[in-house]
Amino acid sequence: MAALDTVSLTILLGALLVLAGIVSSLIAMRFGAPLLLVFLLIGLLAGESGPAGIEFNDVRTAYTVGAVALGLILFDGGLRTRLPTFRSVLAPAGLLATVGVLLTAAIVAPVAMFVLDAGWVEGLLVGAVIASTDAAAVFFLMHTRGLRLRPRVGATLEVESSTNDPFAIFLTLLLVQILLAGGATWQMAAARFAQGAVLGLVVGIAGGRGAVFLLNRSGLPQGLHGPFAATAALVIFGVAEAMHGSGYLAAYVAGLVVGNHPTRAHNTVIVFLDAVTWLAQIVMFVILGLLAWPQRLPATLLPALAVAAALMFLARPVAVFLCLAPFRYAWRDKLFISWVGLRGAVGIFLASIPLLVGLPKAYIYFDVAFVVVLVSLLVQGWTLSYAANRLQVALPRLDAPPHRVDLDLPGQLEQELVGYLVRANSLYLRRRLIPSWAKLALVVRNERVLSPAEAGEIREGDYAYFLAPPEKAQALDRFFVDMPAPAAPDERLLGDFFVPGEATIGALAEIYGLQVGADEASKTLADWFDAQLNGDPHEGDTLPLGAIKLIADQIVDGRVKTVGLDLAEHADEEGAPATLKARIRRWLKRIRSVRAGRASGHRHSGL
Repeated sequence: MAALDTVSLTILLGALLVLAGIVSSLIAMRFGAPLLLVFLLIGLLAGESGPAGIEFNDVRTAYTVGAVALGLILFDGGLRTRLPTFRSVLAPAGLLATVGVLLTAAIVAPVAMFVLDAGWVEGLLVGAVIASTDAAAVFFLMHTRGLRLRPRVGATLEVESSTNDPFAIFLTLLLVQILLAGGATWQMAAARFAQGAVLGLVVGIAGGRGAVFLLNRSGLPQGLHGPFAATAALVIFGVAEAMHGSGYLAAYVAGLVVGNHPTRAHNTVIVFLDAVTWLAQIVMFVILGLLAWPQRLPATLLPALAVAAALMFLARPVAVFLCLAPFRYAWRDKLFISWVGLRGAVGIFLASIPLLVGLPKAYIYFDVAFVVVLVSLLVQGWTLSYAANRLQVALPRLDAPPHRVDLDLPGQLEQELVGYLVRANSLYLRRRLIPSWAKLALVVRNERVLSPAEAGEIREGDYAYFLAPPEKAQALDRFFVDMPAPAAPDERLLGDFFVPGEATIGALAEIYGLQVGADEASKTLADWFDAQLNGDPHEGDTLPLGAIKLIADQIVDGRVKTVGLDLAEHADEEGAPATLKARIRRWLKRIRSVRAGRASGHRHSGL
């Protein structure tokens, strides 16, 4: 009976710790604290040296939980990555994920050797343990800060953070094996890396395709698609590891395959993986916090701080600037990518490997990684929003995303039912705008289900349900955001709808159903202005794009930063504007054109 009581007490304490992490996340969001730091501190407070006094030194359990959590997180990262996005930044992000990790470890190594009085292999191991960025840490903080990055910067960070873990894990395991065996040749290291990468890639592609096939053909009941996808990710991870391949690479590639193929309950799977990866992060950080020994940290605090400083201010910036040098990134983008190289659970997880295999003074690696992660979350995590605003690489999201209802439609894969509450200040209600690929299917009003013909004109408070492709459903969110109109709307625009200059023409065309050439789709709006205008763009310059007129709204360093969308009004049968408001806007535009022409004449006349 005593044994049963111990198990019950363990379950209770574990559940309470996870519950405390979930509840504390609400407080952290309110005050802007890095969430992962909160979870880590909960583990510390609950540990042997904290008030709770829980004794936990099971490194094997911590490693197992970390491996499972990391596999799920990487699968979720691949699931969310669009293949065109992946391809567009594959070269720079791939360099950062491989050469960047190696450069970071190599630059940190001499500092670690000096401050820790270690050999060169031990110094490289310290660098390898903390060399990879944490995708979950980066994007959790982006979400809580309400920031959306320029598409290219965001895609680079996303792909790099999701793909650099396998290389960091390989490098760590290789150095651990060298320390255990007493030596190894670089030829053997290259062969092991090639084997792990090739097997991970093959298993990931095959496993992803198998998961797509089973999701679409197995006829699973509603609600089981998400658990099936998560379990399939762990199976793929385990198969790759059993074959001595990279399970982490296999999990990411499998997610990439599943996320870019039509599947049943696509958005249901994403929502379920959201919850699972969130829970995995909480559990992993709490356990790693329990595993730490705060009373031992003072002995390595100063050396660890020196390593953290070298990483943040020297190794990461040098690696980023060197790896991105062949590509056209602005210096602001490079500097921001350097600063947002946050360290998270992966570093502490990798530091548990020397403890697991029993390397001499293995606790040093763990303590150094623990301090580096704490410093990274405190310094970089809390200054993330400030850095984004100062470097002008992100636009603040002042709008909270609407609640979206996704309903799978059995028997086909092309469409699903997507529903929203129609709010007063939504773009859909104000402008009656909706993408061409979304079709209104039904309306719920006053607890009655109506067809579009019965409902007539959509009103505030209605629930509108649309048929839309699963992979495009998220793009509908922007049309149902409850976003108040600005106090002084710009007379040049038919609304307050702006997009960043780094958005691609293809993305805009997809939303509004425009026809653009394949060579134009990959161009950004800023590049489009540069190519179409003779000379530098100026505020107010306009360019047609199908039924849309692009207006240069803000210019920074001779490049269009934000673009306003002038969306065509409907016309009546005689071709006249549909509203008096439209006539006034046309009149204002003519006045502005005349003024611009006069100003141009004055400039040419030397006045």
